[in-house]
Amino acid sequence: MSTLKLKDGTEIFYKDQGQGPVLMFHHGWPLSSDDWDAQVIFFLQKGYRVVAHDRRGHGRSSQDIYGHNMETYAADVAELVEFLDLKDVVHIGHSAGGGEVIRYVAKYANGRAKKAVLISAVPPIMLASDSNPDGVPMSVFDNIREQTINNRSQFYIDITVPFYGYNREGADVKEGIQRNWWRQGMMGGVIAHFDEIKAFSETDFREDLQAVEIPVLVLHGEDDQIVPYQNAGVKSAKLLKNGKLITYPGFPHGMPATEATTINKDLLEFIES
Repeated sequence: MSTLKLKDGTEIFYKDQGQGPVLMFHHGWPLSSDDWDAQVIFFLQKGYRVVAHDRRGHGRSSQDIYGHNMETYAADVAELVEFLDLKDVVHIGHSAGGGEVIRYVAKYANGRAKKAVLISAVPPIMLASDSNPDGVPMSVFDNIREQTINNRSQFYIDITVPFYGYNREGADVKEGIQRNWWRQGMMGGVIAHFDEIKAFSETDFREDLQAVEIPVLVLHGEDDQIVPYQNAGVKSAKLLKNGKLITYPGFPHGMPATEATTINKDLLEFIES
């Protein structure tokens, strides 16, 4: 196992594999770097160096009870990038990991980031408000909080159904994918997962998106039942100075796993462009 002890004592687990141009993957809530297996093996076979970490409190990183906000997550990434001395990095984030990516690139990259990718990502802001009237109501996130505290093990099974679109007619339901989601989720700390609900739902990334100068690819499934694409990917692409949007009819939130062939192809095309 490779771990980095951050300045505040938190231990971050990371994978650093292969040689070549550097890609760094940022996972979603409440998962781990293992969620990127389909992308990791694809890009290793294409000659890339692939780095993926478990966010603080998640996976194999230490289960610290502090610092579960996007600012700290982005600062953690900066420490890891500088420790590994990574340069010209393409940062790829899924869901909450997309928020981590855009905050890092906007505020902490210090010229080390080459491109970024947001996949099914939470920016610009998920929560409904006067300035975001078509966002997701607070009651949805309050329910996620309640289920995480009181029913976490069962909830982490149940949520995989809409996450992967397995409630849609004709869906190719794969129990192994569901079990892998549950496995990753249950490895992490409940406090980290509880606190990150606020981080991914209430953080406003609009200024971050507007500040980013590097090319950013935005990928979003049009049947995303977790992060609705019209309020997320579509709006993010409009705020970016150098953004490109691709949406996929029928694709679910967890499309990096269920639609890996398509997603990997589009990632590779953008990275090599």
